[in-house]
Amino acid sequence: MHNWEGVTEFVAVAERNSFTKASRHLGISTAQVSRQINALEDRLGIKLFYRTTRKVSITETGQIYYNHCRQVLDSLEEAERIITDLNQSLQGRLNLTAPVTYGESVIAPLVNDFSAQYPELQISLSLTNQRLDLVAESYDLAIRLGQLEDSTMIAKLLSSRTNYVCASPEYLKKHSKPQDLTELDQHNCLRGTLDTWRFKENGKTRQIRVKGNLQCNSGWSLVDAALKGIGLIQLPDYYLRSFIETGELIPVLECFRASDEGIWAVYPHNRQLSSKIRLLIEHLKEGLTKRGCAK
Repeated sequence: MHNWEGVTEFVAVAERNSFTKASRHLGISTAQVSRQINALEDRLGIKLFYRTTRKVSITETGQIYYNHCRQVLDSLEEAERIITDLNQSLQGRLNLTAPVTYGESVIAPLVNDFSAQYPELQISLSLTNQRLDLVAESYDLAIRLGQLEDSTMIAKLLSSRTNYVCASPEYLKKHSKPQDLTELDQHNCLRGTLDTWRFKENGKTRQIRVKGNLQCNSGWSLVDAALKGIGLIQLPDYYLRSFIETGELIPVLECFRASDEGIWAVYPHNRQLSSKIRLLIEHLKEGLTKRGCAK
C-alpha cells in the first residue's frame, strides 16, 4: 500500500514556495511540515526542494512529482465532493438553456427527472434557438449542438447526433434513389433555415447547395412533408429515429453521411462548477446514454 505521509505537506510547500506559509495553510507547525518533507525525500531518495535561509524553490524532479500529486489530490477532493453531494439535498437556483426542439424532446424530460430527485432546487429551463450570452444573462449552463465557436466557455461532451438524409418509400418509388451527391439536383430537397446540406466525401466535409419547392424553419414540419412523399430531408436523428425504425422513412446516401456532431454542456470559464451544475451534467450524460442518444 502506498504511503501518503508527507504528500499533502509537499504539495502545500510547492504551491507556496514557503514552509511557513504551508504550515499556516495546513494548521500545523513549520517543524512538522519540515519533518514530513524530509521523511518524504528520504523515502523517495530524491531532493524535492532547494532550500536556503531566504528562499525555497522546487527541483525539476520535484516539479514532476508535484504534477502527479496534484492530480491525485484533486481526484480525492472530487471524490469527497461527490460523496458529500449524495448525502445533501441540493438547494438554490439553477438556470439553463437549450435549443427548442432538442430541448423539448430530449433535455426537458431529463431535467424534469433531475427536478424530481432534488425538489428543493429551483430550476429554470429556457428553450430558445438564439445564442444567449450566459454571463450577461446569468445562465449557469447551456446545451449546445454541433461545432462550438465560443472559446470563452468550458464545454463538456454529453453525446452526439447523426444527420440523416431520408425520404418516404412512396417518394422513392416515384423517383430514382440517389446514389451520388451529384444526383441531388434531380430531387426535391426540403430545406430548413439553410440552403446547404452537409456530407462527407473522400474523408472531407462537403457543403452541397440543394433546392426544392418547400422551405420551413420547423424540423417537424419537414418530417411531416417527407412522410407525405413530398421530397428528401436532412435532419438529426432525434427527429427521424422512430420513423426510420418503422420504415416510414428510408435513409439514402449513407456512404456520404457526415461525421457525428457533438452535443455539449457549456458553462462560463469564470464560474466555478458547483455541485448542482456538475450533478446535472452527469445526470444528462447518463440519461442520454440510457436513451441510446450517446454514441
